[in-house]
Amino acid sequence: MKIVIADKDSVGTDMDYSIYDELGEVTYYDDKVTEENAEKRLKGANVLVINKSQITDKLLDAAPDLELICEFATGFDNANIPACDRHGVKVANVVNYSTASVAQHTFAMLFYLMENLRHYDEFVKSGAYANQSHFCCLDIPFDELDGKTYGIVGMGNIGRKVAQIATAYGAHVIFYASSGHSDCTEYEQVSFDELLSRSDVISLHCPLSDRTRDLFDKRAFEKMKKTAILINVARGAVVVEKDLSDALINGEIAAAGLDVLSPEPMAKDSTLLKIQDSGKLIVTPHLAWASTQARTRCLDEVKKNIVSWMEGKPRNIVN
Repeated sequence: MKIVIADKDSVGTDMDYSIYDELGEVTYYDDKVTEENAEKRLKGANVLVINKSQITDKLLDAAPDLELICEFATGFDNANIPACDRHGVKVANVVNYSTASVAQHTFAMLFYLMENLRHYDEFVKSGAYANQSHFCCLDIPFDELDGKTYGIVGMGNIGRKVAQIATAYGAHVIFYASSGHSDCTEYEQVSFDELLSRSDVISLHCPLSDRTRDLFDKRAFEKMKKTAILINVARGAVVVEKDLSDALINGEIAAAGLDVLSPEPMAKDSTLLKIQDSGKLIVTPHLAWASTQARTRCLDEVKKNIVSWMEGKPRNIVN
């Protein structure tokens, strides 16, 4: 079995990739497999492991021995399923490996914004606290999550984990089924407009689809509470960034936390860069999924996908 593992740089150089060495002849690349290098890199390869490499018909033409593509991810948009089907190549993804990590990051960003933590940290480090007579500083009041309405878009594994945590903090959870249907009965399901108007916090945990692309646009922000906070750890294109920056600048919503953007990396002329107030906006570079434990689980699950394929018991096949 000849295995090519690409995109190592997207999973992290601190991971132990030697777990794959026992599976066969393994070649590693830090960067992407492309149409230009595929003929050389994929010669005789049976299995290709990727994260951000874009699969095309031309690339697959250069890899006639390829049977399986494994994603270092849950998403598989980059795999071009129709092209893989035309070439008889199966695609396997990894599910539920990053749920705890993404849920944790959701609340890390939320509380950073809710409690204006940067402001108070800088207040202390500037020496201002040491130079005042009063024992505390309350110049920017903050609220509790307890008693608030927490809206979720997408009630999958991550959405349910976030709902559990929000409930533990005393929030009332409502959700909008981004796919159009959900069998979840643990929490109150509402229409999109009702989610917008009722929620104090909204976090996004949905896949990118025709139903969710540009879902949060100017009209959506106009329907939200002026005190609302938006957290996007789903896909960047679910939110229209220009409309979000306008909503923040104009005070239509209170704050936003983003871990995903469109495009990625961030556009150099992104309108979000106009907002330097960390009480209004925090942006992290698509790392919510990437705790050490989550990335270790991801590598382990990919190995299981390859082993299962070799044993004739394919798992997590998406086509």
